[in-house]
Amino acid sequence: MKTAVIVFPGSNREHDVADALRRSTGKAPALVWHRDSELPDVDLVVLPGGFAYGDYLRTGAIAARSPVMNEVIRRAEKGVAVVGICNGFQILCESGLLPGVLLSNASLKFVCRDVHLRVETSQSLFTARYQTGEVLRVPVAHHDGNYFADDATLDRLEDKGQVAFRYCAADGAVQTAANPNGSARNIAGVFNATKNVLGLMPHPENATDSLLGSTDGRGLFDSLADALV
Repeated sequence: MKTAVIVFPGSNREHDVADALRRSTGKAPALVWHRDSELPDVDLVVLPGGFAYGDYLRTGAIAARSPVMNEVIRRAEKGVAVVGICNGFQILCESGLLPGVLLSNASLKFVCRDVHLRVETSQSLFTARYQTGEVLRVPVAHHDGNYFADDATLDRLEDKGQVAFRYCAADGAVQTAANPNGSARNIAGVFNATKNVLGLMPHPENATDSLLGSTDGRGLFDSLADALV
């Protein structure tokens, strides 16, 4: 399994993702600068967390127009796996690879803490190591993680099984109190229609080692390692 992590000015989790990928695949990913127009031959592309371009204009709006994104979009449309985490999720939405948009948190405050996530489906190359309904504990760290889409889009995502994760209580109950940012229907992550692209706001890469306090995020990277060997 060959992987690449895209690095934008303002990325701050590229090495965290690289460590998580190395734990699951045994190989270091290529780090690709956003101004490059080519990608190596890889099975997976990761857009990491951070604050690309300082979140000017809208979060992810400038990064979505970086030269490398033309190739990321082309690879995704050919079926290559792509995952965007936090700022990477924002970039995927701004680039049109995923529906919806990420708005400012309902509290208008930066949120940095562990949250619980419910796995909505195990039927994807990103979530096959999990059970549907399984509850994970992973951290979030964002100011603009409030997922929004119109009702017709949200209904379509629900109907097609494109909701990957929801914020929930420790017992798996989907509650307003468990939602850290006001996201519509407690949505924490979504797939594209063909489920080869995933965007999520929480940071599974920071829950892949017991020294980090949780290993619940490792299943995502192990799932990819299984699927893309």
